[in-house]
Amino acid sequence: MSLAQHFTLTQFLIEERRRHPDATGDFNSLILNIAVACKRISRTVACGALGDMHGSAGGALNVQGEQQQNLDVLSNDVFLQVNEWGGNLAGMASEELEEPYQIPEVYPRGRYLLTFDPLDGSSNIDVNVSVGSIFSILRAPEGTDVVCEEDFLQPGTSQVAAGYAIYGPSTMLVLTIGEGVHGFTLDPMLGEFVLTHPDLRVPEETREFAINASNSRFWEVPVKRYVDECLAGAAGPRGKDFNMRWIASMVAEAHRILMRGGVFMYPRDTKDPGKPGRLRLLYEANPIAFIIEQAGGRASTGRQALLSVEPTGLHQRIGVVFGSKQEVERIERYHTEPFAGELENPLFNERGLFRLPA
Repeated sequence: MSLAQHFTLTQFLIEERRRHPDATGDFNSLILNIAVACKRISRTVACGALGDMHGSAGGALNVQGEQQQNLDVLSNDVFLQVNEWGGNLAGMASEELEEPYQIPEVYPRGRYLLTFDPLDGSSNIDVNVSVGSIFSILRAPEGTDVVCEEDFLQPGTSQVAAGYAIYGPSTMLVLTIGEGVHGFTLDPMLGEFVLTHPDLRVPEETREFAINASNSRFWEVPVKRYVDECLAGAAGPRGKDFNMRWIASMVAEAHRILMRGGVFMYPRDTKDPGKPGRLRLLYEANPIAFIIEQAGGRASTGRQALLSVEPTGLHQRIGVVFGSKQEVERIERYHTEPFAGELENPLFNERGLFRLPA
């Protein structure tokens, strides 16, 4: 598809439907409703402090035990209100809601399920750093009338579509329907998402990695080994210098990696042994993993492919590694192979304070 065509999202979806004559049109309608929700959120985010929406939501905590921002609540309401009436959904699940959201009885029910993080990276709102929305579409089990948690517990391989909107210098919607990844930029004059980045691919090689280094004391040995090798630069085993990034907004991290390569790590660690990871599987990790893998990258827990994980809970947390394929595969290999340098720490080396006995 040529950039010169500049298809709108609507035109793009019509073309895709023509390639699948058995399609009913419900799927296209759902994607367009999600796009409307993202436009509304984009407009509110763009107002900044002028919209009087900055700050916490009266001290309220979400189901994750995290401080809710006013824009978290507003964005969640927008997603629910825009998508509940269309007749495409059997139910929804959100980061901000403890239980699945039932479609009101006044609206028809459809055959899809929608999971979403309405405003990823909301802790960055007050400092004007890019934030975003993440979504995943699944098929509802046959005969579903009232949805329950188990209906959403499907592995990432079952996703029909996934995407995110990033609210930055420009607003972009990045979408996969299982046949590659495409980026659409919001044209504020038209009020339409326009195809500007067709067939996005994650570069296989990179010199960038993203991780929260303040957690280094809690990392498992494979992660520490990988980061130490990157930090050693051209003089180390990798033979090249790396840059380290950390934005604290997964949408922004994923978007950078999609555009120019890199690897993102929010791995399992020992900081809180009761939590097997920080990111939520169903509406953060799985949709981003689907996008990254459709763009030729790889997504993993470090021990297995992310998309193969069988969910056990609506708000299940998990360790996440994604990005350029060669780097993620290296990290996976470090999780499975023995490492002779496991105890190679400055405190334990030949001149260290706590040299181990021979």
